[in-house]
Amino acid sequence: MKIDHVAFWVEDLEAMRNFYLTYFDTTCGERYVNPVKQFSSYFITFNDGGSRIELMHRADIGGSNQHRGFVTGIAHLAITVGDRQQVDTMIAHFSAQGFKVIGEPRVSGDGYYEGVILDPEENVIELLAEN
Repeated sequence: MKIDHVAFWVEDLEAMRNFYLTYFDTTCGERYVNPVKQFSSYFITFNDGGSRIELMHRADIGGSNQHRGFVTGIAHLAITVGDRQQVDTMIAHFSAQGFKVIGEPRVSGDGYYEGVILDPEENVIELLAEN
């Protein structure tokens, strides 16, 4: 068994699509639209391994006043990006691009080398080195 994809409700479907296409080694499928349900989505595929994220939007689903990643539900998305140098490089690049870095690169208590950012809609993204 394997996880096929994880889905996120997003406020700005195009901005989130562009984020994952710009900063990660990914490709994107065609936009799916269901006009009856006023629903649209994209599947973003990570080119190394085939894991996918579904970005979904519907006008009647909004955000929460609570900080994402610190409410019941999915806490974060962890993406293996390469070696420790790649984690350092990506964290520095995200910082220079104005993204919030909420965890500088370090070895976590459970042995992962990671840096942590917030995506454009403040979902918590862990960038991991391969172990």
